[in-house]
Amino acid sequence: MEAENEIKDERYAADISSIREAQLRINSFIHKTPVLTSETLNSLAGRGLFFKCECFQKGGAFKFRGACNAVFSLDAEQAAKGVVTHSSGNHAAALSLAAKLRGIPAYIVIPKNAPKCKVENVIRYGGQVVWSEATMQSREDTATTLLQETGAVLLHPYNDGRIIRIVPHEELWNCAAFSCGQGTISLELLEQAPQIDTIIVPISGGGLISGVALAAKSINPAIRVLAAEPSGANDAAQSKNAGRIITLPETNTIADGLRASLGDLTWAVVRDLVDDIIVVEDKEIIKAMKLCYEILKVAVEPSGAIGLAAVLSDNFKKNPAWENCKNVGIVLSGGNVDLGVLWDSLGK
Repeated sequence: MEAENEIKDERYAADISSIREAQLRINSFIHKTPVLTSETLNSLAGRGLFFKCECFQKGGAFKFRGACNAVFSLDAEQAAKGVVTHSSGNHAAALSLAAKLRGIPAYIVIPKNAPKCKVENVIRYGGQVVWSEATMQSREDTATTLLQETGAVLLHPYNDGRIIRIVPHEELWNCAAFSCGQGTISLELLEQAPQIDTIIVPISGGGLISGVALAAKSINPAIRVLAAEPSGANDAAQSKNAGRIITLPETNTIADGLRASLGDLTWAVVRDLVDDIIVVEDKEIIKAMKLCYEILKVAVEPSGAIGLAAVLSDNFKKNPAWENCKNVGIVLSGGNVDLGVLWDSLGK
Protein backbone atom coordinates (compact mmCIF):
# COMPACT_ATOMS: atom_id res chain seq x y z
CA MET A 1 0.00 0.00 0.00
CA GLU A 2 1.26 3.46 -0.84
CA ALA A 3 2.23 5.78 1.99
CA GLU A 4 -0.75 7.59 3.43
CA ASN A 5 -1.06 11.33 3.06
CA GLU A 6 -2.04 12.10 6.63
CA ILE A 7 -4.34 15.10 6.82
CA LYS A 8 -3.55 17.01 10.00
CA ASP A 9 -5.30 20.27 10.75
CA GLU A 10 -6.22 21.65 14.14
CA ARG A 11 -9.62 22.59 12.73
CA TYR A 12 -10.43 18.91 12.18
CA ALA A 13 -11.44 16.64 15.03
CA ALA A 14 -9.85 13.53 13.47
CA ASP A 15 -7.00 12.24 11.33
CA ILE A 16 -5.99 8.91 9.82
CA SER A 17 -3.96 7.89 12.88
CA SER A 18 -6.90 8.33 15.24
CA ILE A 19 -9.20 6.56 12.78
CA ARG A 20 -6.84 3.58 12.69
CA GLU A 21 -6.75 3.62 16.50
CA ALA A 22 -10.55 3.53 16.48
CA GLN A 23 -10.49 0.56 14.13
CA LEU A 24 -8.33 -1.39 16.58
CA ARG A 25 -10.60 -0.37 19.46
CA ILE A 26 -13.89 -1.44 17.87
CA ASN A 27 -12.93 -4.32 15.55
CA SER A 28 -13.96 -7.02 18.00
CA PHE A 29 -17.42 -5.48 18.42
CA ILE A 30 -18.50 -4.38 14.93
CA HIS A 31 -19.34 -6.25 11.74
CA LYS A 32 -17.01 -5.80 8.79
CA THR A 33 -19.88 -5.15 6.42
CA PRO A 34 -19.89 -6.57 2.89
CA VAL A 35 -19.59 -4.70 -0.41
CA LEU A 36 -22.23 -5.70 -2.95
CA THR A 37 -22.30 -5.09 -6.71
CA SER A 38 -24.97 -5.39 -9.39
CA GLU A 39 -24.48 -5.42 -13.14
CA THR A 40 -28.06 -4.20 -13.53
CA LEU A 41 -27.44 -1.13 -11.39
CA ASN A 42 -24.06 -0.58 -13.07
CA SER A 43 -25.91 -0.42 -16.38
CA LEU A 44 -28.46 2.06 -15.04
CA ALA A 45 -25.73 4.28 -13.63
CA GLY A 46 -23.30 3.94 -16.54
CA ARG A 47 -20.43 3.15 -14.17
CA GLY A 48 -19.34 0.59 -11.61
CA LEU A 49 -21.11 0.80 -8.25
CA PHE A 50 -19.87 -0.71 -4.99
CA PHE A 51 -22.39 -0.75 -2.16
CA LYS A 52 -20.96 -0.68 1.38
CA CYS A 53 -23.79 -2.29 3.33
CA GLU A 54 -23.84 -0.57 6.69
CA CYS A 55 -27.49 -1.59 6.86
CA PHE A 56 -25.99 -4.95 7.97
CA GLN A 57 -24.06 -3.32 10.81
CA LYS A 58 -24.99 -4.11 14.42
CA GLY A 59 -27.91 -1.91 15.34
CA GLY A 60 -28.86 -1.73 11.66
CA ALA A 61 -26.76 1.32 10.77
CA PHE A 62 -23.26 2.83 10.56
CA LYS A 63 -23.86 4.71 13.81
CA PHE A 64 -22.71 1.74 15.88
CA ARG A 65 -19.11 2.29 14.78
CA GLY A 66 -18.89 5.78 16.26
CA ALA A 67 -20.97 4.96 19.31
CA CYS A 68 -18.80 1.95 20.06
CA ASN A 69 -15.62 4.01 19.71
CA ALA A 70 -17.03 6.74 21.96
CA VAL A 71 -18.23 4.41 24.70
CA PHE A 72 -15.06 2.32 24.81
CA SER A 73 -12.91 5.48 24.80
CA LEU A 74 -14.33 6.56 28.16
CA ASP A 75 -12.18 5.92 31.19
CA ALA A 76 -13.61 3.84 34.03
CA GLU A 77 -14.63 6.86 36.12
CA GLN A 78 -16.43 8.52 33.23
CA ALA A 79 -18.16 5.33 32.15
CA ALA A 80 -19.43 4.42 35.61
CA LYS A 81 -22.24 7.00 35.56
CA GLY A 82 -23.31 6.15 32.02
CA VAL A 83 -23.96 8.17 28.90
CA VAL A 84 -26.64 10.57 27.71
CA THR A 85 -27.68 11.55 24.22
CA HIS A 86 -30.64 12.97 22.33
CA SER A 87 -31.61 11.33 19.06
CA SER A 88 -34.66 10.40 17.04
CA GLY A 89 -33.10 7.40 15.38
CA ASN A 90 -30.08 5.25 14.72
CA HIS A 91 -27.66 7.05 17.05
CA ALA A 92 -29.96 6.35 19.97
CA ALA A 93 -30.07 2.63 19.24
CA ALA A 94 -26.34 2.45 18.53
CA LEU A 95 -25.40 4.15 21.78
CA SER A 96 -27.79 1.93 23.72
CA LEU A 97 -26.16 -1.18 22.27
CA ALA A 98 -22.60 0.07 22.82
CA ALA A 99 -23.40 0.97 26.43
CA LYS A 100 -24.99 -2.44 26.96
CA LEU A 101 -21.82 -4.13 25.71
CA ARG A 102 -19.75 -2.11 28.19
CA GLY A 103 -22.24 -2.71 30.98
CA ILE A 104 -23.12 0.94 31.67
CA PRO A 105 -26.43 2.81 31.58
CA ALA A 106 -27.57 4.80 28.54
CA TYR A 107 -30.11 7.61 28.98
CA ILE A 108 -31.71 8.39 25.63
CA VAL A 109 -33.77 11.52 25.01
CA ILE A 110 -36.15 10.80 22.14
CA PRO A 111 -38.62 13.25 20.57
CA LYS A 112 -42.23 12.15 20.53
CA ASN A 113 -42.30 12.08 16.71
CA ALA A 114 -39.48 9.53 16.37
CA PRO A 115 -40.10 6.49 14.13
CA LYS A 116 -41.61 3.63 16.11
CA CYS A 117 -39.12 1.06 14.81
CA LYS A 118 -36.17 3.12 16.03
CA VAL A 119 -37.67 3.64 19.49
CA GLU A 120 -38.22 -0.11 19.73
CA ASN A 121 -34.53 -0.66 18.90
CA VAL A 122 -33.47 1.60 21.77
CA ILE A 123 -35.63 -0.35 24.21
CA ARG A 124 -34.43 -3.67 22.77
CA TYR A 125 -30.82 -2.70 23.40
CA GLY A 126 -31.47 -1.58 26.98
CA GLY A 127 -31.53 2.19 26.59
CA GLN A 128 -33.56 4.15 29.13
CA VAL A 129 -35.98 6.29 27.10
CA VAL A 130 -36.79 9.82 28.24
CA TRP A 131 -39.32 11.62 26.03
CA SER A 132 -39.04 15.20 24.81
CA GLU A 133 -41.00 17.43 22.48
CA ALA A 134 -40.01 17.36 18.81
CA THR A 135 -38.05 20.62 18.89
CA MET A 136 -34.25 20.66 19.15
CA GLN A 137 -34.52 23.04 22.12
CA SER A 138 -36.68 20.55 24.03
CA ARG A 139 -34.30 17.69 23.19
CA GLU A 140 -31.28 19.66 24.42
CA ASP A 141 -33.02 20.94 27.55
CA THR A 142 -34.15 17.44 28.49
CA ALA A 143 -30.63 16.08 27.94
CA THR A 144 -29.17 18.86 30.11
CA THR A 145 -31.55 17.97 32.93
CA LEU A 146 -30.51 14.32 32.68
CA LEU A 147 -26.84 15.27 32.82
CA GLN A 148 -27.43 17.22 36.00
CA GLU A 149 -29.43 14.39 37.58
CA THR A 150 -27.15 11.49 36.63
CA GLY A 151 -23.64 12.92 36.20
CA ALA A 152 -23.42 10.90 32.98
CA VAL A 153 -21.33 11.88 29.93
CA LEU A 154 -23.06 13.58 26.99
CA LEU A 155 -22.32 11.93 23.64
CA HIS A 156 -23.67 14.20 20.93
CA PRO A 157 -25.27 12.49 17.90
CA TYR A 158 -22.68 13.86 15.44
CA ASN A 159 -20.77 16.87 16.73
CA ASP A 160 -18.66 14.61 18.94
CA GLY A 161 -14.95 13.99 18.60
CA ARG A 162 -14.90 10.41 19.82
CA ILE A 163 -17.25 9.62 17.05
CA ILE A 164 -14.55 11.55 15.00
CA ARG A 165 -11.32 11.49 17.52
CA ILE A 166 -10.08 11.86 21.13
CA VAL A 167 -8.51 15.23 21.90
CA PRO A 168 -8.22 17.21 25.15
CA HIS A 169 -11.10 19.61 24.66
CA GLU A 170 -14.28 17.78 25.68
CA GLU A 171 -16.46 19.00 22.84
CA LEU A 172 -13.81 18.32 20.20
CA TRP A 173 -13.12 14.94 21.77
CA ASN A 174 -16.82 14.15 21.60
CA CYS A 175 -16.91 15.01 17.89
CA ALA A 176 -13.74 13.09 17.17
CA ALA A 177 -14.75 9.76 18.66
CA PHE A 178 -17.78 9.45 16.46
CA SER A 179 -16.11 10.60 13.25
CA CYS A 180 -13.14 8.32 13.92
CA GLY A 181 -15.55 5.45 14.32
CA GLN A 182 -17.39 6.34 11.12
CA GLY A 183 -14.06 6.78 9.32
CA THR A 184 -13.38 3.07 9.68
CA ILE A 185 -15.91 2.60 6.87
CA SER A 186 -13.36 4.07 4.44
CA LEU A 187 -10.60 1.82 5.75
CA GLU A 188 -12.71 -1.25 5.02
CA LEU A 189 -14.22 -0.05 1.76
CA LEU A 190 -10.95 0.92 0.11
CA GLU A 191 -9.45 -2.40 1.15
CA GLN A 192 -12.44 -4.32 -0.22
CA ALA A 193 -12.67 -2.34 -3.47
CA PRO A 194 -9.38 -0.45 -4.03
CA GLN A 195 -10.39 0.59 -7.55
CA ILE A 196 -12.96 3.05 -6.18
CA ASP A 197 -12.32 6.62 -7.37
CA THR A 198 -15.41 8.25 -5.81
CA ILE A 199 -17.40 7.76 -2.62
CA ILE A 200 -20.95 9.03 -2.17
CA VAL A 201 -22.13 9.46 1.41
CA PRO A 202 -25.41 10.68 2.96
CA ILE A 203 -25.06 13.96 4.83
CA SER A 204 -26.97 15.33 7.78
CA GLY A 205 -25.05 16.41 10.90
CA GLY A 206 -21.84 15.58 9.07
CA GLY A 207 -20.28 12.97 11.37
CA LEU A 208 -20.40 10.16 8.80
CA ILE A 209 -19.02 12.10 5.86
CA SER A 210 -16.36 13.78 8.03
CA GLY A 211 -14.89 10.46 9.07
CA VAL A 212 -15.20 8.94 5.60
CA ALA A 213 -13.60 11.95 3.89
CA LEU A 214 -10.69 12.28 6.33
CA ALA A 215 -9.80 8.60 6.02
CA ALA A 216 -10.38 8.27 2.27
CA LYS A 217 -8.39 11.37 1.32
CA SER A 218 -5.52 10.32 3.56
CA ILE A 219 -5.36 6.95 1.82
CA ASN A 220 -5.93 8.36 -1.68
CA PRO A 221 -5.71 12.16 -2.03
CA ALA A 222 -7.18 11.97 -5.56
CA ILE A 223 -10.36 10.24 -4.48
CA ARG A 224 -13.59 12.25 -4.78
CA VAL A 225 -15.93 12.41 -1.81
CA LEU A 226 -19.46 13.55 -2.61
CA ALA A 227 -22.38 14.09 -0.26
CA ALA A 228 -25.99 13.20 -1.02
CA GLU A 229 -28.71 15.34 0.55
CA PRO A 230 -32.52 15.62 0.25
CA SER A 231 -33.88 18.86 -1.19
CA GLY A 232 -36.18 19.24 1.79
CA ALA A 233 -33.21 19.35 4.19
CA ASN A 234 -30.47 20.86 2.04
CA ASP A 235 -28.68 22.97 4.64
CA ALA A 236 -25.31 21.38 3.80
CA ALA A 237 -25.60 22.28 0.12
CA GLN A 238 -26.61 25.82 1.01
CA SER A 239 -23.76 26.04 3.53
CA LYS A 240 -21.24 24.80 0.98
CA ASN A 241 -22.39 27.40 -1.53
CA ALA A 242 -22.39 30.21 1.04
CA GLY A 243 -19.09 29.28 2.65
CA ARG A 244 -20.66 29.34 6.11
CA ILE A 245 -23.13 27.26 8.09
CA ILE A 246 -26.73 27.82 7.03
CA THR A 247 -29.44 26.53 9.38
CA LEU A 248 -32.91 25.83 7.99
CA PRO A 249 -36.00 26.92 9.97
CA GLU A 250 -37.63 23.57 9.17
CA THR A 251 -37.06 20.43 7.12
CA ASN A 252 -39.39 18.24 5.10
CA THR A 253 -38.14 14.92 3.74
CA ILE A 254 -38.94 11.23 3.88
CA ALA A 255 -35.31 10.67 4.92
CA ASP A 256 -35.85 11.08 8.67
CA GLY A 257 -32.17 10.36 9.36
CA LEU A 258 -31.06 13.37 7.33
CA ARG A 259 -32.98 16.16 9.03
CA ALA A 260 -30.22 17.39 11.36
CA SER A 261 -28.04 20.43 10.70
CA LEU A 262 -24.27 20.52 10.26
CA GLY A 263 -22.24 21.00 13.43
CA ASP A 264 -19.41 23.50 13.69
CA LEU A 265 -16.85 20.69 14.11
CA THR A 266 -18.05 18.67 11.12
CA TRP A 267 -18.50 21.78 8.97
CA ALA A 268 -14.75 22.34 8.66
CA VAL A 269 -14.28 18.93 7.04
CA VAL A 270 -17.32 19.33 4.78
CA ARG A 271 -16.12 22.76 3.69
CA ASP A 272 -12.56 21.67 2.92
CA LEU A 273 -12.68 18.00 1.89
CA VAL A 274 -16.11 17.24 0.44
CA ASP A 275 -15.93 17.85 -3.30
CA ASP A 276 -19.61 18.52 -3.91
CA ILE A 277 -23.11 17.95 -2.54
CA ILE A 278 -25.71 16.32 -4.77
CA VAL A 279 -29.27 17.30 -3.91
CA VAL A 280 -32.11 14.90 -4.77
CA GLU A 281 -35.88 14.89 -4.43
CA ASP A 282 -37.81 12.51 -2.20
CA LYS A 283 -39.29 10.79 -5.26
CA GLU A 284 -35.74 9.93 -6.37
CA ILE A 285 -35.00 8.49 -2.92
CA ILE A 286 -38.14 6.33 -3.06
CA LYS A 287 -37.14 5.06 -6.51
CA ALA A 288 -33.68 4.18 -5.19
CA MET A 289 -35.22 2.33 -2.25
CA LYS A 290 -37.25 0.23 -4.68
CA LEU A 291 -34.12 -0.63 -6.64
CA CYS A 292 -32.31 -1.67 -3.45
CA TYR A 293 -35.16 -3.96 -2.50
CA GLU A 294 -35.85 -5.37 -5.96
CA ILE A 295 -32.32 -5.71 -7.36
CA LEU A 296 -29.84 -5.74 -4.48
CA LYS A 297 -32.34 -7.59 -2.24
CA VAL A 298 -31.29 -5.28 0.60
CA ALA A 299 -33.60 -3.50 3.04
CA VAL A 300 -32.59 0.15 3.37
CA GLU A 301 -34.22 3.14 4.98
CA PRO A 302 -34.68 6.32 2.91
CA SER A 303 -31.50 7.89 4.33
CA GLY A 304 -29.59 4.77 3.34
CA ALA A 305 -30.83 4.82 -0.24
CA ILE A 306 -29.95 8.43 -0.98
CA GLY A 307 -26.47 7.63 -2.30
CA LEU A 308 -27.94 5.48 -5.06
CA ALA A 309 -30.53 8.19 -5.74
CA ALA A 310 -27.69 10.68 -6.16
CA VAL A 311 -25.64 8.59 -8.60
CA LEU A 312 -28.76 7.98 -10.74
CA SER A 313 -29.85 11.64 -10.65
CA ASP A 314 -29.47 14.11 -13.51
CA ASN A 315 -27.60 16.39 -11.10
CA PHE A 316 -24.83 13.78 -11.11
CA LYS A 317 -25.11 12.03 -14.48
CA LYS A 318 -25.28 15.23 -16.52
CA ASN A 319 -22.57 17.10 -14.63
CA PRO A 320 -19.36 17.02 -16.70
CA ALA A 321 -17.29 17.38 -13.53
CA TRP A 322 -18.17 13.79 -12.62
CA GLU A 323 -17.98 12.05 -16.00
CA ASN A 324 -14.68 10.43 -14.98
CA CYS A 325 -16.18 8.88 -11.85
CA LYS A 326 -16.01 5.31 -13.10
CA ASN A 327 -15.96 3.27 -9.89
CA VAL A 328 -18.24 4.67 -7.22
CA GLY A 329 -18.54 3.51 -3.63
CA ILE A 330 -21.97 4.12 -2.13
CA VAL A 331 -22.54 3.93 1.62
CA LEU A 332 -25.91 2.29 2.35
CA SER A 333 -25.94 3.90 5.77
CA GLY A 334 -28.83 2.12 7.47
CA GLY A 335 -31.76 -0.26 7.23
CA ASN A 336 -34.00 0.68 10.15
CA VAL A 337 -37.10 1.46 8.18
CA ASP A 338 -40.57 1.97 9.57
CA LEU A 339 -42.54 -0.58 7.53
CA GLY A 340 -45.73 1.43 7.64
CA VAL A 341 -43.95 4.44 6.15
CA LEU A 342 -42.24 2.16 3.66
CA TRP A 343 -45.46 0.68 2.29
CA ASP A 344 -47.00 4.15 2.02
CA SER A 345 -43.96 5.59 0.23
CA LEU A 346 -43.59 2.70 -2.20
CA GLY A 347 -47.25 3.12 -3.15
CA LYS A 348 -46.70 6.72 -4.26
